Amino acid sequence: MIPVTKPYLPPLKDYQDYLEGIWKRQWLTNNGPLVNELELKIAEFLDVENFLYLGNGTIALQIAIKALDLKGEIITTPFSYVATTSSIVWEGCTPVFVDIDKKTLNIDPTKIEGSITENTTAILATHVYGNPCDIEAIDQIAKKHNLKVIYDGAHCFGVNYKGRSIFEYGDISTVSFHATKLFHTIEGGGVFTKNKRLHDRMNFMRNFGHDGPYKFSELGINGKNSEFHAAMGLVNLKKVDEIIAKRKLLSELYDQKLSDLNIVKPAFPKHADINYAYYPVLFENSDSALKCLDRLNKSQIFPRRYFYPSLSELPYIAKQELPVTEEISSKVLCLPLYYELSLEEVDLICRIINSIYR
Repeated sequence: MIPVTKPYLPPLKDYQDYLEGIWKRQWLTNNGPLVNELELKIAEFLDVENFLYLGNGTIALQIAIKALDLKGEIITTPFSYVATTSSIVWEGCTPVFVDIDKKTLNIDPTKIEGSITENTTAILATHVYGNPCDIEAIDQIAKKHNLKVIYDGAHCFGVNYKGRSIFEYGDISTVSFHATKLFHTIEGGGVFTKNKRLHDRMNFMRNFGHDGPYKFSELGINGKNSEFHAAMGLVNLKKVDEIIAKRKLLSELYDQKLSDLNIVKPAFPKHADINYAYYPVLFENSDSALKCLDRLNKSQIFPRRYFYPSLSELPYIAKQELPVTEEISSKVLCLPLYYELSLEEVDLICRIINSIYR
């Protein structure tokens, strides 16, 4: 069986070395030494100033919304994982969808201003598949209308934009370290901000608002993560460059083997260093995509319709007509891509896809 992804697992001995230290200290959670070490090493690896390690990427979005005191309407993308939208609703705000750009698959900045009202307080945009949004255009709109900007960078670990980490942009950026990501801590996530006041506030928020053992400075929640998860992150961080290099090799092989077919990939900006987080392809239409999916499934190969359906289809969201998103979501497939995937397996996948078209 070839799944769409597999988590990278380090040599067991490397992980056990960290576990022995946890057993000796008996400090399992509550901002332990490995959590602190991981925060420092991630900030160093990405060359960013302020990073907080959290329980997952969803709590990162929720804390970001809360830390910015957002109310009312938040403009966002309908082409993302459900957590992008559900976090807005969970925090008592209203998501307002703006259709996506058909080339980049990110939120279309030319359509944002038409959706801004007196109740709009922020833009929450996803860097889909680790593909940077039109950051300059979004920043210009946000400044013009006095809006906050949150970037959902769940897929973005290791992505640079114009020589800087993608997490350096926006008021707050978030990331996911879920097991499906190229860098993972089993479960995990985080927030980045250049604003020290926001950083300190979110630091209190992730720990119930504690400012010392008997004092509370903020409304908080349990957004912490454990020493066991941090240990996995510390081991995996050593392999990130190698993991990205392997994913690049596999992606380039896909490019080569599928070059004669009438399928396209999202357009990435030339001034971005990408991380090959996914291998999305857009078929001619929904029928072609579903035919390919069925044929691959019968061969025990399992790509994913990622993202499908449009988030505007969620039962707790007001329906909107979003023609580009609806078209894209109907014909996109993410092909298998992970560190242990072999060149021979990519070749097999591509031969099956090519045979369908022939």
